Amino acid sequence: MRLSVCLLLVTLALCCYQANAVVCPALFSEISGFLFINEPVFKLKLAKYDAPPEAVAAILEVKKCTDQISLEKHLLIEKVQEKIAEKCDR
Repeated sequence: MRLSVCLLLVTLALCCYQANAVVCPALFSEISGFLFINEPVFKLKLAKYDAPPEAVAAILEVKKCTDQISLEKHLLIEKVQEKIAEKCDR
């Protein structure tokens, strides 16, 4: 639950900042990938950033936690993200 709230707050901060009023589609794509893609595929997706191994290990550790959230809750998070995007794109 706490991670979901943090994720939404970060999304709000990045998307609804006045200087960046248009929601970046890549951001939502990355967040959706983090929530819905399985670990091996997500690991491949992370490879494009050429992040240090410690950073990759840390994000995969967090992903293990989010993978324990039910699909129903994941879908609710995605719905909230869509509402945020609608409000930010106005």
